[in-house]
Amino acid sequence: TRPSSKSPPGSVDPPPTAPMPTKNKPKRKPSPAAWKRIRLFAMDVDGVLTDGTVQIFADGNECKSFSILDGTGIVRLIKSGIAVAWISGRASQATTRRAQELRVPHLIQGRTDKRAALEELAARLGLTAAECVYMGDDDFDAPAIAWAGIGAAPCESMPAALAAATFVPRRHAG
Repeated sequence: TRPSSKSPPGSVDPPPTAPMPTKNKPKRKPSPAAWKRIRLFAMDVDGVLTDGTVQIFADGNECKSFSILDGTGIVRLIKSGIAVAWISGRASQATTRRAQELRVPHLIQGRTDKRAALEELAARLGLTAAECVYMGDDDFDAPAIAWAGIGAAPCESMPAALAAATFVPRRHAG
């Protein structure tokens, strides 16, 4: 087992191979037609594109680990014509740097009302909720997950995010 930033001190999460509890499984799966409507894939950063760990050093600099596989997927989405957005509740130079490397066209930082940020971006792009995917892992993300045509949450997300999700991938975040 591994310590978790989302668990109380001294507790541990189940091993990565543990099945997802039944109560957190989505009520329905997105249909192939729902996936074909998607024009925007928006996501939280910490806990979705990373394992949720942020190392902050004494000088104020920080360090995050981003998955290369996620980066490859994001580049493929952009090349296929799907708009990509990162919506993070906290501003981070590491996030800005990674977004620049991947050429993520829409980076929104310092917004804890993720649903409002997502709705504003969708309106600016002329998109409806049905044309958006939002993936998040935390309570702040649940309203955006519920609003999007396809709401997604990594399998180890907070209960509110999992309850709002229509899609829960088996792979862990980051």
